[in-house]
Amino acid sequence: MAVDDQVLGKPKRVSAKAARAAQAAVTPPPVAAPGATPSAEEAAQQEITRREFLNYAWLASLGIFLAQMGAVAYHFTFPRFKAGEFGGTFNVAAKELPELAAGPAAYNQGKFWLVHTDQGVLAIYKVCTHLGCLYDWKPTEGLFICPCHGSTFEKSGKYVRGPAPRNLDRFVVQLKDASGATLAQTDPSGGPVALPSNAEIIAVDTGKLIQGARHG
Repeated sequence: MAVDDQVLGKPKRVSAKAARAAQAAVTPPPVAAPGATPSAEEAAQQEITRREFLNYAWLASLGIFLAQMGAVAYHFTFPRFKAGEFGGTFNVAAKELPELAAGPAAYNQGKFWLVHTDQGVLAIYKVCTHLGCLYDWKPTEGLFICPCHGSTFEKSGKYVRGPAPRNLDRFVVQLKDASGATLAQTDPSGGPVALPSNAEIIAVDTGKLIQGARHG
C-alpha cells in the first residue's frame, strides 16, 4: 500500500508549469526605469494621440473662423438699420414738405434734401456725383452748387454744368396715409412721386439709392 508523501513528511512534488504560474502571480510587472526609451509600439500610440489632438484643435479653430466669417457676411448682406439712422428709413410729416416755390429742406442726419417740384416729391442724396463732396443749395441762383469743382444742378437734381458725370442720386420715397399704408412710391427711374391729398407721411429709405442718369 502506497504511503502519501505528505504524511511521511516529504514535500509534495509540483509540476514545472504550476511553478511558473505561481511565480508569475506573485512577481510584479517590470517598471520602466526613468528616462528609458519607450518601445516602438508605445511611441506610435503616443504619436497618434498627439496627432488626433492637433487635428481636433485645428478643426475647432476652423469652425470658429468660419462661424465668425459667416456672421460678418450676414451682417453686411442683411444690415439692420434703425429708423432715423442713415441706411434706414426717415419718416417726415407731409406738412413739413417745402412749398413748391420754396427751396429744398436739408435733413443732415439722413444726408438728403427733401424737394417739392411740380411733378412731386424727391429725396436727393447730399453727395456730389463728381468726387463725393457735399454740395450746397444757393437760394439766389436757385441751384445746387458743389464748392469743390463747381458742378451745378437744378432743384430736381438734374445736371447743369461742371465735371459731374451724371445727375444727383436719389433715395426711394414712399408716401403713406395716417395708418401707414403706402399710397405711392418712387419708380425704378427715381422720378418724383406725385403727392396724394391724403398723404401724411413721407418715408425716405436711405438704404435704397437710385443713381442719377448720366448726361452727354
